Amino acid sequence: MVRLFGRSGARPTRRPSGPRSPDAPDRTEGAHKHRARPAPGSPPAGPRGADGERRGPASGLRAALSGRSVAGQVFVLQVVIVLLLVVSAVLALVLQARRDSTTEARNRSVAVAETFANAPGTVAALQSSDPTAVLQPRAEAARLATKVDFIVVMNTDGVRYTHPKPDRIGKKFVGTIAPALAGRTVTEKIDGTLGPLVQAVVPVRADDGRIVGLVSAGITTANVGGAANRQMPLVLAAAAAGLALATAGTALVSRRLLRQTHGLGPHEMTRMYEHHDAVLHAVREGVLIVGDEGTLLLANDEAHRLLDLPADAEGRHVRDLGLPPDTSGLLASGGVATDEVHLVKDRLLAINQRTTDSQGGPPGTVATLRDSTELRALSGRAEAARERLNMLYDAGAAIGTSLDVTRTAEELAELAVPRFADYATVDLFDTVLSGGQPDAARRLSRTALSGIRKDVPLYPVGEEIRLVDSSPQARCLGTGQAVVEPRLSEAPGWRAQDLERSAQVVQFGIHSLITVPLRTGSLVLGVASFWRSEKPQPFDAEEVALAEELVARAAVSIDNARRYTREHSMAVTLQRSLLPRTLPEQNALEIAYRYLPAQAGVGGDWFDVLPLSGARVALVVGDVVGHGLHAAATMGRLRTAVHNFSALDLSPEELLSLLDELVSRIDQDETQAGDTSAPVTGATCLYAVYDPVSRLCTVARAGHPPPALIHPDGRVEFPDVPAGPPLGLGGLPFETVDLELPEGSRLVLYTDGLVEDREHDIDEGLELLRGALEQAGQSPEDTCRTVLDSRLPAKPSDDIALLVARTRALAADRIAEWQVPADPAAVSEVRASVSRRLTQWGLDELTFTTELILSELVTNAIRYGADPIQVRVLYDRTLICEVFDSSNTSPHLRYAAMTDEGGRGLFLVAQLTERWGTRYTPAGKVIWSEQNLPSPS
Repeated sequence: MVRLFGRSGARPTRRPSGPRSPDAPDRTEGAHKHRARPAPGSPPAGPRGADGERRGPASGLRAALSGRSVAGQVFVLQVVIVLLLVVSAVLALVLQARRDSTTEARNRSVAVAETFANAPGTVAALQSSDPTAVLQPRAEAARLATKVDFIVVMNTDGVRYTHPKPDRIGKKFVGTIAPALAGRTVTEKIDGTLGPLVQAVVPVRADDGRIVGLVSAGITTANVGGAANRQMPLVLAAAAAGLALATAGTALVSRRLLRQTHGLGPHEMTRMYEHHDAVLHAVREGVLIVGDEGTLLLANDEAHRLLDLPADAEGRHVRDLGLPPDTSGLLASGGVATDEVHLVKDRLLAINQRTTDSQGGPPGTVATLRDSTELRALSGRAEAARERLNMLYDAGAAIGTSLDVTRTAEELAELAVPRFADYATVDLFDTVLSGGQPDAARRLSRTALSGIRKDVPLYPVGEEIRLVDSSPQARCLGTGQAVVEPRLSEAPGWRAQDLERSAQVVQFGIHSLITVPLRTGSLVLGVASFWRSEKPQPFDAEEVALAEELVARAAVSIDNARRYTREHSMAVTLQRSLLPRTLPEQNALEIAYRYLPAQAGVGGDWFDVLPLSGARVALVVGDVVGHGLHAAATMGRLRTAVHNFSALDLSPEELLSLLDELVSRIDQDETQAGDTSAPVTGATCLYAVYDPVSRLCTVARAGHPPPALIHPDGRVEFPDVPAGPPLGLGGLPFETVDLELPEGSRLVLYTDGLVEDREHDIDEGLELLRGALEQAGQSPEDTCRTVLDSRLPAKPSDDIALLVARTRALAADRIAEWQVPADPAAVSEVRASVSRRLTQWGLDELTFTTELILSELVTNAIRYGADPIQVRVLYDRTLICEVFDSSNTSPHLRYAAMTDEGGRGLFLVAQLTERWGTRYTPAGKVIWSEQNLPSPS
C-alpha cells in the first residue's frame, strides 16, 4: 500500500525536460484515446521501440540482454560470479594439490625408509664386507615395488651403498643426516640429483641399539598427486555449464516478463495506476493519506466506516474530524507506529503508520487501520490459556524439588501466587507431616501460606484447624471433588467455620474461593485453597480445572515426600537405636564424640567405646558404604559382631580378620538367597586398644582413614598405620601398629565424610583436618566443636562420625606386680604381699576375697601352667587381679561332682568377682578378675 499510494501525486509517465507549450497535447491522454485494444485471444503485442513501433520477441530478447536492461545487468553479474567461482576453484585445487603432494611424498618416503631399515637382513648386510652387493638389488626391488624414486642405504658417514644410478654409489649423500644419527627420523624437501623431491632419513639400529647405518627414501613431487590436473577439465566444464545456464536463465526470465506484461509499455502501465482508486476502496483495511501539515488527503471507504468520518473529511485537518485525542494526535504527528491499539467509540483499532517521503516521495504519512475488537478478545483468551499451560509446565519443575513435605506444600502455594490467585493455603493432616497415613479425623495443620500481602487474616502457618461439616474444605474432603465459593460473603457454610475470622476475611477484600483435595490414589493428604481479592470476577469453571490439575501434580510430590519422610524416620530410628546412646564408664580415656547423618539420609557410619580387661579400652570407628535402611542394618550387624569379638579379648588384627570373614559370609548369603539388597563390600573399620598401664595404643585398620594424634604440645600427626583392605575382600592379613602415647595426648578417630567430599580429595581433606586440629582446645569437647565448625559442609553428602579420646595413665602407686616361683609354697607369700598392698590402698574389706581369688589362680598357674608366672593387681574403678603364665591352656568353669577333690576353684572365683576371664598374649595367657570397690562410708 505504501508503495502504491504513497506517491499518488507523481505522474506515472516521464515528462520531457524543459518547458512545455500550453498547446502541446498530453501524450498519455492521446495514447489512451488513439491506441487500439488487442482483440480477445490475439497474441500479446511486442514492446514498443523508441519510435513507438512494436518489436518482435527476438528483438525484445536482444534488448533485454543488453547491458541497459535489468536482465542484461543480471546476466553480466552472473557471468562475473561464475568466473570468480571458477578462478577460486582452480586456485584452491592447485594449492590443495601442492599440499597433498608434499604430504603424500613425506608419508610414503618415511614408510618406505622405515620398512627397509627394519627389514630382516639389513643390519647384517651393513656389517658385511660388501654392503653394496647385498643391498643394491634389494633397494632397487623395493623401489620399484613401492614406486618411490630412490632408496639409498648409507653408512653413518653418509657414504652411499645404494642408488638408482650406480655412478652415485660411494658418494656423499645429499641431505641432513645428523638427526637420524641421533636416533630420530628426519624429512626434508631438497633439490636433489633427481630434481625437487621429498626425502626421509631413518636410522638402522643393531640388536644392541647402536646405529649402524642410515636409510633414505625419496620421491619427487612431480610423481605424486595429479588430482588437480584430473579435476581441471571438470571445473572448466562446470564453468561452461554455469555460463550456459546463466544465459538461458536470463533469456527465460526476460521472455516470462514479456509474457506476463503482455507487451505493455509505459503508456499501458499508466492505465494500471488509474485503477488504484477501485483497489483502494475494495480492501478490508482502512487507508488514510495525511499531508505533512496534518491535512487528510485521502480516506478509503473502510476508513470512513471504522472512524465514522464525515463525507467532506478529505481536505480537513485530522484534529477537526471528531476523533479521540490520542488517535488524532498520532495521525497528525507524522510519526511511525506499528500495531498501536486505539479505542475509537466501541472499536479497538490497530493502527500502522509510515512516512511517504522515505524514498524521495511527497511529504506526509500513510496509515492503515484494522479492526481488532474480535481478534483482541480471542487473543486474550488464547493468552490466558497459554499462561495456564505455562503454569502447569512450571509446576513440573518448581514443585517437588525436595523430599520435604512442608517445602513441597510451600512450593505449591508460591507457584499459585500471584499468577493464579492472590492467596494460597495448603492444609495437611498431622500424620502426613510426620510421614504417616492420613487419618479420618478432620484435624489439619496450616502447612503453607503465600499471598500478595502479609497481613491477610487467614489462619497462620502452624495453626491447627478443625473443620466443620458445612465448610468448603470439609465438603471437598468428603466428596473428593473441588468446591467453588464464588461469593464468600454469601456462603453461610464457609462463614460457620469461624464467624469472627470469616468476617475479617470478607472485610479484607477476599471474595472468591476454590478448594481442592490433595488426593493421590485413594489417599487424601489434605486440602489446598485458592483465594481471590484483587480481581473482581469470581473463579470460573476453567480456573477450577486449572486448580485441580495443579493440585493433582502437587499431591504426587507431597505423597512422595511423605513416603520418603516415613522411610527416613524409620531409618533414623533404626540407626539411633543401633548407635551407642551413652558411653561406658572407664578411667583410661576422656572421650567426646559427634555423629551427624547425611542430608540425603542415614548411612552406615558407627563408633563404639568398649571397656576391656586390665583397665584397657577399645575404640572403634566404622563405615558401611551407602545410605538407607540396608546400610543402617548392616552397620548394626557389624557393631554387634565387634562387641562379641571384643569380649574375647582379641588383638586388633585378629578382630578385623574375623570381621572380614563375617562380611564375606554376609555377602555370600545374600547372593545365594537372590536378595536385591546391595552387598556389604565397601565397609571399613578402625580398631584401637589403649592400655593406661603401659600407655600403648595398638591400632589396626581395614581400608579406613588413618587416625590423627594430637600431642600434648599441640603438634598434630597422622601415624603411619597400614591401611589393609576393606572388609569383605578377604585373602589379605591385617597389620597393627603400637603407639606409645604420652598422657594427655588426644587420639582422633573419624569417618571419611569428614575429610572427603566432591570438592576435596582425601589428601586435601587430611591437611584441612590437620589445620583444624592445630587450632582446637585442650579438651575433647573443644576438639569436636572446633573440627565440626571448620570442616562441616553446609549440606553433608555423607555421614560423619567423630571420636576424640584424651589419654590418661594409671598411676604407678596403683599398680602392684610380683614374680611367683613355680612352688606351691609361694602362694602364701603372694597372699601376704597382696594383703599389705590392699591395706596401703585402704581396701581392707577386699582382703579376704582377693587372697582367696589369687590363691586359686596362682595355684592353677603353678599346677597347670608354665614359668614364668607373674601376678599383677591394678587399683582402678575396680580391683583387677591378673595372673600370667606362659602356657596357652585355658581353664574352664564347670560344676564339680561330689566325689571330685578339685574343680571348685574357678567356681569360687566366678562367685566372688564381678567379672573374670582369659586374655591371650604372644607369650602366654592372663587369667583376670574384677571386683567392685567398696562404697565409701
